[in-house]
Amino acid sequence: MADRAKRRRILDPTERISEVLFGLIMVLTFTGSLSVATGGNEEVRTMLISALGCNVAWGVVDAGFYLMAILGLRGQGILVLKRLREAAGAESHRLIADALPPVVVSTLRPEDLEMLRRRLLELPEPPARPRLSGQDFLGALGVFLLVFLSTFPVVIPFLVVGEPRLALRISNAVALVMLFLCGYLLGRTAGLRSWLTGLVMIGLGLLFVGLCIALGG
Repeated sequence: MADRAKRRRILDPTERISEVLFGLIMVLTFTGSLSVATGGNEEVRTMLISALGCNVAWGVVDAGFYLMAILGLRGQGILVLKRLREAAGAESHRLIADALPPVVVSTLRPEDLEMLRRRLLELPEPPARPRLSGQDFLGALGVFLLVFLSTFPVVIPFLVVGEPRLALRISNAVALVMLFLCGYLLGRTAGLRSWLTGLVMIGLGLLFVGLCIALGG
C-alpha cells in the first residue's frame, strides 16, 4: 500500500505541472531581463549560463524538499500508528479521523472507524524512524529533471537564432505557449475550465516573472 502511494505521488499530474511551472518562471526571470537593444552575443551567453545554472541549483533544492516532505509524511504516519497502539476507544477513533481527509471522515460511521482501527493494529510494528527508498530518490530525480529540462524550450531559440531580438521574440512565444499548456492541463486535472485556466496561467506567470525581475530575483 505504501509503495502504491509513493508511485501515485511521483506520477501525480499536479506535481509535475507545478515543477515545470517553477522551472519555467525561473528561466523567464533571466530572459525577461535581457536587453536585446544594448546587449550582444556576450550578454546572451551570460544569460544562458545563468539561467541553466539557476535551474540546476533550484532543481537540486526542490528535489531535496521533495525528499524532506516524504520523510515528514512517513514520520507522521509512524507516530500516528504508535499512538494508535497505545490509545483506546474514542481517542483511537479520533486519531484515525484526524489522519484522513475530511470528506472521507464525513462518510464513516463509528463502526467503520473501529474496523479501520482493528486493521491498523494488525499491521507489523512500524520502524523506529522513517527511511527513504530507491523509489523516493527516483522521484527526487524526476523533480530535478522537470525543473531543469523546462529551461531548454525557452533558451533554445538563443542557441539556434543568431539575431538576439528575433531569438527573444521566439523565446517569449514559446514561454507563453508553455504557460498556457501548463494551465490547460492543470485545469483538466482540477476540474476547472481548461482554456480559461490556461489564459489565467499566462497572466499569473507574467506577473510572477515581473515581480521577480523587479525584486532583483
